[in-house]
Amino acid sequence: MAEFMIPFFICNIFISIIIGILLLAKHLLKNSLTSRMQYNLWYLLLSLLAVPFIPVQPIRFLQIFAWFRNLKNASSSPIGDMINETAPTNQSVTANWMNDFCISVSRRTPSTIGLILFILWCIGIFIMILLITKSMLRFHNMKNSALPLQNPAVRRLYYECLDEMHIKKPIPIYSTAFLKSPIIAGLLKPCIYMPIHLISDYDANSIKYMLMHELGHYKHKDALANYFMNVIGVLYWFHPLVWYSLKEMKNDREVACDTSILKLLDEGDYEDYGNTLINFAEKVSLRPFPFSTGISGNMKQMQKRILNIANYHPASFRKTLHSAALYIIIAFFLLGTAPILSTQASENNRYYFSETNHNVTYIDLNDIFEGYNGSFVLYDAAEDSWQIYNKEYATARISPASTFKIYSALFSLESGIISPEQSLIPWNGQNYMYDLWNADQTLESAMQNSVTWYFQALDQQSSLPSIKEYVKEIGYGNQLVEGDISSYWINSALKISPVEQVEMLTKLYYNQFGFAPENIKAVKDSIRLYSMDEGILSGKTGTEEVNGLNTSGWFIGYVERDNHTYFFATNIQSDKLASGPLATELTFSILSDLNLWNTYQE
Repeated sequence: MAEFMIPFFICNIFISIIIGILLLAKHLLKNSLTSRMQYNLWYLLLSLLAVPFIPVQPIRFLQIFAWFRNLKNASSSPIGDMINETAPTNQSVTANWMNDFCISVSRRTPSTIGLILFILWCIGIFIMILLITKSMLRFHNMKNSALPLQNPAVRRLYYECLDEMHIKKPIPIYSTAFLKSPIIAGLLKPCIYMPIHLISDYDANSIKYMLMHELGHYKHKDALANYFMNVIGVLYWFHPLVWYSLKEMKNDREVACDTSILKLLDEGDYEDYGNTLINFAEKVSLRPFPFSTGISGNMKQMQKRILNIANYHPASFRKTLHSAALYIIIAFFLLGTAPILSTQASENNRYYFSETNHNVTYIDLNDIFEGYNGSFVLYDAAEDSWQIYNKEYATARISPASTFKIYSALFSLESGIISPEQSLIPWNGQNYMYDLWNADQTLESAMQNSVTWYFQALDQQSSLPSIKEYVKEIGYGNQLVEGDISSYWINSALKISPVEQVEMLTKLYYNQFGFAPENIKAVKDSIRLYSMDEGILSGKTGTEEVNGLNTSGWFIGYVERDNHTYFFATNIQSDKLASGPLATELTFSILSDLNLWNTYQE
């Protein structure tokens, strides 16, 4: 969650802009939108405020139907039972045939800032929850002291209101001495609470209008909106514009409720309804309970409501239609900003792999991955089937580390920076920490030794905008290319999940990019590790080193054998002991138990 806070902070800047746009739209169109539509606009804001906390990209709403499939128990494969060996720990095994060198990066400062913000945010949420809990306890005490309404005249009037508003559900009504204004509270079992002093000062019209107002809140499900508003208030306790918006939403809710009641009254009763508010104003008190709705409010709100009543005219069919059309346009525009909030809040840190159209089997590799977090993904192209260990990590996006060099090479070939026949780049004479880097490099040697300066030199001959276009064109991971051109794939926003790694390798292998076949072949040749009678194995490792510690290790590739091509991606994560060579050892152990690659040479 600490890593979530800085993007969430940036997200709130966009939220402020969206609130400003919404307030401007409401001001400019206040005479064109009905009071109900003006209130409904706030629902759009509530939806957008929830986006940063929803684990789904808004642009992929249709994938929500796949969630129901996820609720079913994942099938267990017998493969998991076959794998009982623990992974070897000697890195030298894989170092003989594939070197994996990395550059250490630092993330200490952003993590510290994120942690501080997260702690402050949690403290604020805790205080808000305490305040709400205190208010709910007061409501509970009031509820326990309330008595069923006994006054026969008021009860008769109440049933007339139910009938007039076509409400079939019996809603209990109580009297209490602990309120100054009537309220309706309860989501599943709503109840109305009337102050005893109003019943004692019996005025048929005033009580009728009050009861109709509370029942109006019930008909429009305002209690549910009230719950959402309070949750949003807790999550955004620090945001003054959000709090201002919630206050305005409450004001518009009361105006909309008044308007719905006026529609049921004769024109001659409008003034009486308004007088009820005026006469009631001196007895107004703010609602003491967060999950209740009522006729009361502050004086400024009362003034707005009385002006609305004084100027009320039933909306014509044309205005209603025009208002609905404007609402749809505004909704389309505002909801279109949802992907921005989702991207900023989560950095697209999870890939939403739809299982609806895939044949997926979940396997148990806990013994192999003992001591590591991580995942393994295998795709059999011939059978169009997937085997996945640990879906949570398999769909989590992280830095690609040196595995991105596959696509850096492909891009350089496609743009003509190098060619399959001429890929040599002379060593610049700088003394690097790895001896194998201190020499002239070709694409093959640079890929085998993971020579970072070689691929940085390729990128330098390109440009960051063109790299961004390329990453978007091939659909690589979250497609976020930021920072310096020499490190955008090392320690920046660019991230990819193991499932996506497999999908990208599949596109590369079958040239679904539509690139020059000779360039595709050059990249495939550069990552070929073994070519034997039993088949061909190709792959690339990657290690992410943070603050001098190996925190993530990749091994991705594919096996070609028996007229099948098996694409795989392994990622392991730990605080300090995860690397590409270790990920490779785990992968060979898994492939061996799956009888996909049994030859392992030291």
